[in-house]
Amino acid sequence: MSHSTSGAAAPALEPAAKAAPPVVSPDVVAPAKVFGVQELAADSEPWKWSWFRWSKNEAPVFFWVMIIHALAVVGLVLYPLPGWGMVAAAYGLFWLGGLGTTVAYHRALAHRSVRLHPIVEMPLIFFAQFNGSGTPATWSANHRLHHAKSDTPGDISSPRLGGFWWSHLRWLWQTPQTPVAKWAPDLYQGRYLIFTRSQIPLLAVSLVFGAIWGWAGFFWLGAIRLTFALHAQCVTNSIAHMKKGAKMGEDSSVNCWWLAPVQALQGENWHGNHHAKPASARLGLTWWQIDLGWWFIVACEKIGLATNVRRPKFAD
Repeated sequence: MSHSTSGAAAPALEPAAKAAPPVVSPDVVAPAKVFGVQELAADSEPWKWSWFRWSKNEAPVFFWVMIIHALAVVGLVLYPLPGWGMVAAAYGLFWLGGLGTTVAYHRALAHRSVRLHPIVEMPLIFFAQFNGSGTPATWSANHRLHHAKSDTPGDISSPRLGGFWWSHLRWLWQTPQTPVAKWAPDLYQGRYLIFTRSQIPLLAVSLVFGAIWGWAGFFWLGAIRLTFALHAQCVTNSIAHMKKGAKMGEDSSVNCWWLAPVQALQGENWHGNHHAKPASARLGLTWWQIDLGWWFIVACEKIGLATNVRRPKFAD
């Protein structure tokens, strides 16, 4: 089903001048305290909770996920064939949002593997947030914690704790938000605060703006797009971290070639490569591992809109 590079020799990276490392904490946190700012009892095991229970302050996330799913089902029943133009518009917004998540949120901000000019970075962040990916600070905080404690009890989105559905969706509302002040203070300041403060109104607009084009637009450009985007992103936590036979603490990340079209060929499905060398801006390491996010970065680099690009030394 998938191919992993975790057992292969990891390619070396060419040094990048002045590349700022991610802000992460090196300390090891006890399992009772791994779920963000709110400490949970050691025996709480939220992955055993009912789906309809949420952690403190995470009720809005739960209701958001339920609302977009309910509206998406209604939309697919009422407007299963809205026309190619509507489908193309929804996919175009999804594609731009995915590019914003993989290039801006993931590679540029969370890992600092590339530095983007604000004229590129800010629109990418806008489309990522418009696609439901959260704020730059919260997304990066969650992801940095994931890498720092990957495949251990401290990895809040790991399928090792509660299986597929826990890592795919439930952790989003059943664990408190990873503390931004600890894991992403660099993104809770300056121009990034614009997106922290605008998240709720921007999501509201994202959900309903399609109504300008009628009910089909309301559903397809809103809830259907947002629901698909959510699952397309979450499979990286779940499916791409379910390597058979891996023990606790061992790398469970895998490359899933068949997820490439689900993630718009933008490279996130090469997750085994990413965990082997998380500092690399390139996720697809061979010619056949299509990574449009990487080629977007290369294009930006050629015209001076991307600098400090970190790349695998021996990639094809």
